[in-house]
Amino acid sequence: MADVQNEYRAHVATYTAFNKLVLFTILWIVLLLSCMALGLVGHIPVLAVLIGVGGTFALIVAFAVLG
Repeated sequence: MADVQNEYRAHVATYTAFNKLVLFTILWIVLLLSCMALGLVGHIPVLAVLIGVGGTFALIVAFAVLG
């Protein structure tokens, strides 16, 4: 019975970590696409780079602190 509980806890931990990874990836792709739109379509490449670098750093810090 203890093995089943340990396997369940391990499965839940893996599932939670995978969900965080997927969420991070989705948010980073949205950030990347919006920065590309700012740089290419909006003709604001400097702002796009600043938002891209700052947003990437913010996402990494947020997921490192929350994880």
